[in-house]
Amino acid sequence: MKDPVDVLIIGAGASGAAVAWSLAETKMHILCLEQGGWMNPAEYPSTGRDWEAKFYGEWSSSPNIRGRPEDYPVNDDNSPIKVVNYNAVGGSTVMYTAHWPRLHPSDFKVKTLDGVADDWPIEYDALTPFFEENDRMMGTSGLSGDPLSPLTHPPMPQQPLGLSGAIIGKAMNELGWHWWPSDTTVATMDYEGRARCINLGHCTPACAQGAKSSTDITYWPHAIRAGVELRTHCRVREITTDENGMASGVVYYDKDGVEQFQPAHVVIIACNGVGTPRLLLNSKSNRFPNGLANSSGLVGKNLMFHPYAQIYGYVTEPTDSNRAPPTCLWSKQWYDTDPSRGFVRGYGVQFVRGAGPVFEAVVSEQKGILPWGEDHHRVFRKLNGHRLGFSAICEDLPEEHNQVTLDPVLKDSHGIPAPKIDYTISENSRKMMEHALARGREVLETAGATDICINSPIPWGGWHLLGTARMGTDPERSVVNEWGRAHDVKNLFIVDGSIFVTSGGVNPTSTIQALALYIADQMKQRLANLFD
Repeated sequence: MKDPVDVLIIGAGASGAAVAWSLAETKMHILCLEQGGWMNPAEYPSTGRDWEAKFYGEWSSSPNIRGRPEDYPVNDDNSPIKVVNYNAVGGSTVMYTAHWPRLHPSDFKVKTLDGVADDWPIEYDALTPFFEENDRMMGTSGLSGDPLSPLTHPPMPQQPLGLSGAIIGKAMNELGWHWWPSDTTVATMDYEGRARCINLGHCTPACAQGAKSSTDITYWPHAIRAGVELRTHCRVREITTDENGMASGVVYYDKDGVEQFQPAHVVIIACNGVGTPRLLLNSKSNRFPNGLANSSGLVGKNLMFHPYAQIYGYVTEPTDSNRAPPTCLWSKQWYDTDPSRGFVRGYGVQFVRGAGPVFEAVVSEQKGILPWGEDHHRVFRKLNGHRLGFSAICEDLPEEHNQVTLDPVLKDSHGIPAPKIDYTISENSRKMMEHALARGREVLETAGATDICINSPIPWGGWHLLGTARMGTDPERSVVNEWGRAHDVKNLFIVDGSIFVTSGGVNPTSTIQALALYIADQMKQRLANLFD
């Protein structure tokens, strides 16, 4: 039998990397198991001219389309929004757009401010030093001082506005609405061994140059040098418990498919808002018949996706097309509740530079604005390199019927039951999306755009997987406490997006990592009485 490790982390993505690096200074024996492997940037799509074609196949953001051995299938037939993720060292940070907002202070007090959902058991201020630390580690670029966003101090200057940003900014100015250059994790100067962005290609199907920070090139090199052990191609099937109800280790399949048991004194889950409830629900025992850490019955419940309402059109001036990063500006004009709008809470806006030629051709043909025949090339030239996009990230309020369960039939390549998604968009979210599309149309028409098209919701928009193991002080209404420890299992911690209480209206990665660093700090402060 293997010797027990002090801390076992499951998942090497955004949160797993951050918590591993932070705990490394304790000199404990820390082991991370990751079901994917190390990625080779020389094989990333952006190294070739066929990068867009690859994005429809082996580099799709959907695990159901990619179907790599490292992936697990997801039954999301009963959801208008499909799950997208990535399994590798670095996790979904390998594939994300590098857009880098934070949750706002108001997001932590939704019940107090608006009478819906629940307040978080911590406040924004508790995370501020960890946001700052994470920005330094990931290497953010941005312009400090946005009056409608939390104050940030990016270590690198903001991305250029580019052709698209100038057009959008002018239209927003004419309407008298707020906009600001986006914070990103794309380098604008040489930083910590990473070269600045040279617009090698679109950010989403991985950055071959390394200008976009993913945790395989930021946190993990530091963590490994500090002594953290990382085993790849190790898929965890279940977390085991001892006679006292404490986590005792994990059963996993190694790179050869051989079942192994790894004992551990502390277990940390960092598997995202779908993978984490899947693992907990698969970890049943006599003591935990409904799944591990699930006395509340809330494991897998309250799934929040962020419905994306997207509207785009075409201007006569050239835009930036697929130049990195894809989002150049943001707006928080409609972020907080305004009762006159007819819904509670609000949404953030990402302004999108454009699209590559293959994507433009495929999507425009589907939308019916690119004809076949003698007019095809003339219309394509009018569309290609002239797109402007407005995407609203709508706050998704927690609802228990939106959930992750175990599929009774579908299994991964190791025979482990796959997750099943049941999700509907609430009436509040639908009103929010309608409002966002109306505002987006105003912006585009002010910019002179024509051939306006809508995707609402974006079907392959399940990037943000939140809320399925929520944080709280009441064990009957939450899965983990205010510092990430499971109420039912004193040496089990969760650090990923599943612990979110509410979703906010922004991309969550920055907040996920700040929470992981905060929980690691709490663990270090409480080491002497960790199991009390």
